[in-house]
Amino acid sequence: MVQYLLSTTHRAGRGKAGFFSAIGFQVSAWTALADALRQQARDNAVTLTEDTPFGIRYIIEGPLVAPNGRQLQVRTVWFIDEGGVLPRFVTAYPLKRRMP
Repeated sequence: MVQYLLSTTHRAGRGKAGFFSAIGFQVSAWTALADALRQQARDNAVTLTEDTPFGIRYIIEGPLVAPNGRQLQVRTVWFIDEGGVLPRFVTAYPLKRRMP
């Protein structure tokens, strides 16, 4: 999490880090982002499932509550490995459309 979604130097994550830090998530309190991502997954229905040779990918779209209280539309991706039961976090990013 810290080395990806909150890293300003990670090649693939630095843009996401700008977004998440702008809405109040900080490296020093990275567990707040982890908690918010898990809550976003619990509160919203799965938008899409994709079977892969390695397991099932779950895509969830819905509001993520930021430390500043704003709710922003975010897509999270979770994966359950073949033969596994527990989902693991893969990535998250803001959606372009705005909340109603």
